[in-house]
Amino acid sequence: MLRLGRREFEPQEPVVMAIVNRTPDSFYDRGATFRDEPALARVEQAVAEGAAIIDIGGVKAGPGDEVTAEEEVRRTVGFVAEVRRRHPDVVISVDTWRHEVGEAVCEAGADLLNDAWGGVDPKLAEVAARYGAGLVCTHAGGAEPRTRPHRVEYEDVMADILRVTVGLAERAVELGVPRESVLIDPGHDFGKNTRHSLEATRRLGEMVETGWPVLVSLSNKDFVGETLDRPVKERVVGTLATTAVSAWLGAQVYRVHEVAETRQVLDMVAAIAGHRQPAVARRGLA
Repeated sequence: MLRLGRREFEPQEPVVMAIVNRTPDSFYDRGATFRDEPALARVEQAVAEGAAIIDIGGVKAGPGDEVTAEEEVRRTVGFVAEVRRRHPDVVISVDTWRHEVGEAVCEAGADLLNDAWGGVDPKLAEVAARYGAGLVCTHAGGAEPRTRPHRVEYEDVMADILRVTVGLAERAVELGVPRESVLIDPGHDFGKNTRHSLEATRRLGEMVETGWPVLVSLSNKDFVGETLDRPVKERVVGTLATTAVSAWLGAQVYRVHEVAETRQVLDMVAAIAGHRQPAVARRGLA
């Protein structure tokens, strides 16, 4: 059972995490939800389309202008509080690697800290433990936050992913983070080239076999774009194909831009796998 905030999710229940960037320079939406009004509208739409988790980020992942911890707090804390007020049952996640930000957003009502940079600030897990929040433990290949990989090599990329993510998850539980609120993430594109991310997808079942719930952040990423030679705005089909494969292999949480499309893919895969009944089954019965 995965428990996040007020919500509980069965082991084979696919969960959509909607991305809401509070940044003026995000790679995909170019700051479309930087201001409060469109950001809150995005939350309303995502929840209506089937997102159970809202993932709020105050710093874009890639290189760019410096964003201090104070500025990251300014971009996220008030927004977290307002989303919590409007949606008491939605799971609120904050994408941050800084413990100072984690502390502030947990005070404001966040349920989950999404540490996309692989424990670069070890105090972040301590914050999650102190507040009883969940934690996403990601493999980033030892990369510094907001850097791109350069000629990175692994003897066995999945072995490294398992070593790092399971180690971070076990440490989090030892610190007091509830075990049922810890997820592991292979970290597609983070500290990896395209072939590494493809192999991580192909071998995702090895992560599922650890027993930790697996989160994947695939949406419109560079490994999809390079595989199909498509620019950012033309990666949805490749993303959804990768989502279907990941769902078949057992990933549980999907961090996405396109909520409705992802929900349909996950529901279809679940039905094929026998975990979900068709919404309508009239054919051949008339």
